[in-house]
Amino acid sequence: MKKIAPYSAKQVEEKILSYWQDNGIFERSLEQTKNGKPFSFYDGPPFANGLPHFGHSLVTSIKDSIGRFQTMRGRSVERQNGWDCHGLPVEFEVEKKLGISGKKQITELGIDVFNAACRDSVFTYKKDWEDFFDRIGRWTDKKNAYATIDTNYTESVWWVFSQIYNKGLIYKGYKSMPYCPRCTTPLSNFEVNEGYKDNVTDPSVYVKFKLSQSDEYLLAWTTTPWSLPGNTALAVKPDAQYVRVELKDDSGNSEIFILAEKRLENLNAETFEVLERILGKDLVGLEYEPLFAINNLEQNDNLYKIWPAEFVSIDDGTGVLHVAPAFGEDDLALAQEHSIPVLHTVDTAGKIKIDLGLEGFEGKFFKGADKLIIEQLTKEGVIYSAETFEHTYPFCYRCDTPLLYYAIDTWFVAVSTIKNQLQDSAKDITWSPDHINTGRFGKWLEGARDWAISRNRYWGAPVPIWVNDEDDTDIIVIESVERLRELAEGTPDLSDLHRPFIDNVVIKKDGKTYHRIEEVIDCWFESGSMPYAQKHFPFENEKQFADSFPADYIGEGLDQTRLWFYVLHVIATILFEKPAYKQVLVNGMIMAADGRKLSKSLKNYPPLDDVFANEGADSLRFYLLSSTPAVSADYMRFDRDALKDINRNVFMTLGNSVSFLSMYAEIDNWKPTSLERPEGLKNPLDTWLSERVALTVKTTTEALDKFELAKASWPVYELIEELSNWYIRRSRRRFWKSEDDSDKLDAYKTLHWSLITICQLLAPFAPFASDYFYQHLTEDIVKAPDSVHLSLWPEVLPSNQVILDSMQIVRQLVNDGLAARAQAGIKVRQPLAKATIGSTIELSRDLQLIISEELNTKKIVVKKADTASVVLDTKITQELKNEGVARDIVRNIQQARKDAGLDVENYINLVLMTDSIDIQNAIKQCKKIIQNEVLATTLKINFEQFDYTKSTSIENSELTISLQKASGAE
Repeated sequence: MKKIAPYSAKQVEEKILSYWQDNGIFERSLEQTKNGKPFSFYDGPPFANGLPHFGHSLVTSIKDSIGRFQTMRGRSVERQNGWDCHGLPVEFEVEKKLGISGKKQITELGIDVFNAACRDSVFTYKKDWEDFFDRIGRWTDKKNAYATIDTNYTESVWWVFSQIYNKGLIYKGYKSMPYCPRCTTPLSNFEVNEGYKDNVTDPSVYVKFKLSQSDEYLLAWTTTPWSLPGNTALAVKPDAQYVRVELKDDSGNSEIFILAEKRLENLNAETFEVLERILGKDLVGLEYEPLFAINNLEQNDNLYKIWPAEFVSIDDGTGVLHVAPAFGEDDLALAQEHSIPVLHTVDTAGKIKIDLGLEGFEGKFFKGADKLIIEQLTKEGVIYSAETFEHTYPFCYRCDTPLLYYAIDTWFVAVSTIKNQLQDSAKDITWSPDHINTGRFGKWLEGARDWAISRNRYWGAPVPIWVNDEDDTDIIVIESVERLRELAEGTPDLSDLHRPFIDNVVIKKDGKTYHRIEEVIDCWFESGSMPYAQKHFPFENEKQFADSFPADYIGEGLDQTRLWFYVLHVIATILFEKPAYKQVLVNGMIMAADGRKLSKSLKNYPPLDDVFANEGADSLRFYLLSSTPAVSADYMRFDRDALKDINRNVFMTLGNSVSFLSMYAEIDNWKPTSLERPEGLKNPLDTWLSERVALTVKTTTEALDKFELAKASWPVYELIEELSNWYIRRSRRRFWKSEDDSDKLDAYKTLHWSLITICQLLAPFAPFASDYFYQHLTEDIVKAPDSVHLSLWPEVLPSNQVILDSMQIVRQLVNDGLAARAQAGIKVRQPLAKATIGSTIELSRDLQLIISEELNTKKIVVKKADTASVVLDTKITQELKNEGVARDIVRNIQQARKDAGLDVENYINLVLMTDSIDIQNAIKQCKKIIQNEVLATTLKINFEQFDYTKSTSIENSELTISLQKASGAE
C-alpha cells in the first residue's frame, strides 16, 4: 500500500471524473445492476436554453445521491434525464433574441421561421448542463435522454390527451382566465401562482354609479379602473343590510349614496345621515347610467342593472360590486347566469380597443389607462375618492408582464370534478417533509380547479383536435401519429408535429373536412405526461413502463408542489387511478448569507466554478445534503465559511486518516488482502471502532431508506471526526511499533476496513473523494471493485451497544478530567500522580489505561459510583515536573523533525543545547523516553551541533535542538 498525496479537492475531482469517463464506470454500474429490482426515479427536466445556476446544485445533488445509494443496494436505477423544450420560457427568450415582441410580429415573421428559431435555441446550453452534471458528480444517461420536442414524446402526449378526453374530462369553455397580454395566452392557476409579487401599488377608487330613475348613486369600489369601460352590471349581496346615506358639503349641497351599512366607514365622512336601511335584494333590478358611451353596443334588457350575487363581499369596499364580465371570473359567471352582455374593451394585447369611442385612452396598455380613466371620470364628477394602496398582484411568471383576467375560449381538464379521487390517491404518497402532504399539497388538492391546458401560442405540442369546418361541435381527437396518417388527406410528412406543418394536415372523414385548432398544449401538461412519454408508452416499452410506474421517488423544490408534482398526480390519477410516484423529497431554497435571494446583480453568492476550484463539488454536495432546511422544503442561508468547514472537517480529515494508514503501511510493507470486517479483535479501541462503524452503517442506511439525507449524512461526519481524533490519535503508538505483533496487525485491519466502509457510506454524498480514497485503499486487493460506486452497500449488522456505551463513558470521563485540568491551570503535557475515577460501570484494565494516558496520570484508582466523576491529584513533584518538561521538549523535537523534512520513520542523531540546569536534569531523567518518542539513536547534551539547528523556549529558558538523520537508519 503506497503513500497517498495530500488531499486537493480540485485535483481529486478532475482525476476521478476522467477515470469514470475513461473506464465507463457509470455504464458499468447500469450493466452490473440491470437484473436487479427496478428503482424508478423521474427527473423533472430543466430548460436547456438557460444556464445552470447555483440553486440547481441542491436539487441535482439530491437526485444523484438517492440514485447512487439505490444502485449500491443492487437496485436497477435508470438515470434517464430529460430536457424541457416547449412553452413560454423558450418563446420569450427567442422573441428577445430576434428583437420582436407579440403575436403580430411573430405572424409577420412567419410561424415556421419563429419555431425554427425556437428549435435552434432549446439546446443552446445543453453542453453547459451536461458539463455541470459531470462537474458536480451527477450521473445521467445522456445517450437515452428524452426531449419534449421529440415526435415520439409528442405522440405519447397526444395519447394522454385522448385518454383524458375519452373519459369526458376535457372540454372547451368560455371563461375569464388569468391572461398574459404580452404572451397573448391564458395561463393555468398554478402558473399564475408562480408570478405573484408583493407590495404592488395600484389605484383604490370609489366610483359613483347614478341610478336611472333618481339622483342617487350606488357607490362601488375598484382597484382596476381600466376595467370600468367594460362595466355592464352592478351586484349586491341579497341578504346584506344596505343604507341610503345623505352627505352634505360645506355649501349645503347634498348627495345620496347607497352602500352596505357595514362599509359606512369607507365614506371617510365626519357627518352623514342614514335615510333608510334596505336589504340588498330590494336593490335588485334597479337600472343605472353607464359611465361610458360605448360605440355599437348591442342593447340588452339585462344591461346596466343591479343583480344579486352571494360572492359579493361586505368585508371590504362598499358591498356594491362593479361587474365587468370580460375581466373577472365571478363577473363572467354572473353574466352567463343572467345573460348580461360581455364587453371586451381591452384587446388580446392588453390595449384599450380603438373602435369603442373611448377617446383619450384608446390604444393604451390597460395598466397605463388607469390614470387617464381616473382623470376623465374625476372631471365628470363620478369619482368619490381615488387613492393608492399596496397589495399582492400576479405577473407573468416568464415575461414579468402584469396579468389580467380575460374572457376567452379555452380547453380545460375538469379537475374540479375529480377532487375526491385526487385526494384518495394522494394518501399513497409519502412526503419528506411530511407536513407537505396535508399542508401545501393537500390544501392545493382541496381547492383544485379546472386546468386550462390550451395556449394561444406557437412553440409546443399541438392540441390534437381537428374540428369540422361546417360544425364546430363535431371534433376528432387524435391519439397517435398512425391514426392521423390514416385519416389525413394525402400522405403528409408527420416527422415533425410542430406548427405550422401540423396546421396543414387536413382530415377527410365521411365526406366532411376537418382542420386542426390553432392552440398548443400547456407545457406543464407535457411535463405531467413524462412518465409515459419518456418511454413512448403505450406504443412501445410497455414492460419498462410497468417497471417504472409509479416512480419509487421524485424530488424537486417546494414550488413544484403546485406545478410538476401536481400535474403528474392529476394525469396519473385520471389515467390509472393511482399516483404517479410513491415518495417525494421536497428540497428548500438556497438564500444568500443575508437571507435575500441569490442575485447576480448583488453578487451575493460565489460562482460555482470558484466553489468547485476551491472547496470542491464534494464539499458543496455534503454541505447542502447535510443541511436540514435545504433537504426539508425550507430556506437555507449559504455560508461559505461553513462550506470551508465541511471541506476541512470531512475531506481533509478523511484524507489525513487515509494518509496515516498508507504511510505506515508502506513503512511496514503491509498490504490488505480482504474487504471483510475483521474478527477476533482484542484491543478495546479496535472493537469500539468496529462497532462504531457498524452503528453508522445502520443509522445512515435507515435514514437513506426514509430519504432523510441530513440525518443520513451527519453520522458519517461524526464517524470521520471520531476515527481521526479518537481512534487514530489513541492508536498511533500501535503503528509505531517495529515488531509486527498481532495488536499492530489488528490496528491495520480495523482502520483499513473502517476507512473503506466510510468511503462507501460517503459515496452517495461525495462521489469523487469517496472513490478516490476507496481506490487507494483497495489497490492491493485483487477482487475489489474498480470503483466504490461498483461496490455493494455495507451490510447492516447489529452493533454491540455495551462496547459503544463503555467507550462513551470512558470518553466522558476523559473530558471531565481534562476540564478539571483546565480549571486547575495544569496543561495536559504535565504528568500527574493519580486520578480517582467514579464509574457507573466496571472498567477493564485496557479502558483504565486509556483514561490514564489521556489524562496523563501515573495511576488510576477506580471506584464504583452512581454517577461518573473524576478527581485529580494536582500535587506536582520535581520528578513529575521534569517529565512534563521532557514532554515539551519532545513536542519541539517532533516539529524540528518535520521542519527538517524528515520522514516519520527516519531515525536521528540528536543534540540538545541549554544553559538551564533544570532542563538538563529533565533531559537526563527522561532520556530514554525522549529517544523513544523522537526515534533518536543518540542523544547528547551540549555537544557539537549538526547542520540542522533550531532554537526554542522551554520553561522560559532557551533550548537549541540540533539533529541529523542517523546514518544507515530508515
